Amino acid sequence: MRTRLALLSLPGAVLFAWPFLGLGPPPAVPALAVTVGAAGALLLMELGARQLDNRRLALLAALAALDSAVRLAFITGIAGFNPVFFLILCAGFAFGPSFGFLVGAFSLLTSALVGGGMGPWVPFQVFAAGWVGAAAGLCGPGRPLPTRWDVARLAAVGFVTGFAFGALMDVPGWAAGFQGSPELGWRPGMPPLTALAHFGRYYLATSLAYDSFRAVGSALMVVALGRPVLAALNRLRARFTFEVIAA
Repeated sequence: MRTRLALLSLPGAVLFAWPFLGLGPPPAVPALAVTVGAAGALLLMELGARQLDNRRLALLAALAALDSAVRLAFITGIAGFNPVFFLILCAGFAFGPSFGFLVGAFSLLTSALVGGGMGPWVPFQVFAAGWVGAAAGLCGPGRPLPTRWDVARLAAVGFVTGFAFGALMDVPGWAAGFQGSPELGWRPGMPPLTALAHFGRYYLATSLAYDSFRAVGSALMVVALGRPVLAALNRLRARFTFEVIAA
């Protein structure tokens, strides 16, 4: 399962690495096609391997629809914070990395389609949000009754991925539109190490403080609401897999 996710994440890694190879931002239409294809391929593989049955597929659709509605309702967010990441984190923690990736990817893709926000940034958003859910899944123990330690771990994942998501989403904007500064900007053919150094300085100067709102907000939301939501998702998972939960 993790091997399939890793293989299908490779196109996303190439998208984000493209500017650091001196190649510039990838073409928008092929990038979107590759992104949708990768998410769809993972979905089909999970169905074929029986990791997704009808009930899990219905839950995936419901979570993606609910989360896309949340994103559209808070489209401007609060500084860098948007509650869209809360369900992505909880779904990944409860159901595993592949399910978390799918919830994140389809939540962002659905909200872009419904809200008319399709653009060259969407492939990057889809992969980055998917990886947030996958990261939560890698840390999720899947216990029926989440402990305070589980919530603390998930809050830590939310905090770290809040910064990671912001840094990833800065890559296309930096490469496409920030080429005027000799110390921070990007230019075609720039050596990879120089590009990394410029991007690091760019991120620290322009986005670190902004992304801290997302990181802290996601962590606080998990602390405040994570335990009951995780318990509900774990009960669903147990029913889907015929596990018995002790009272």
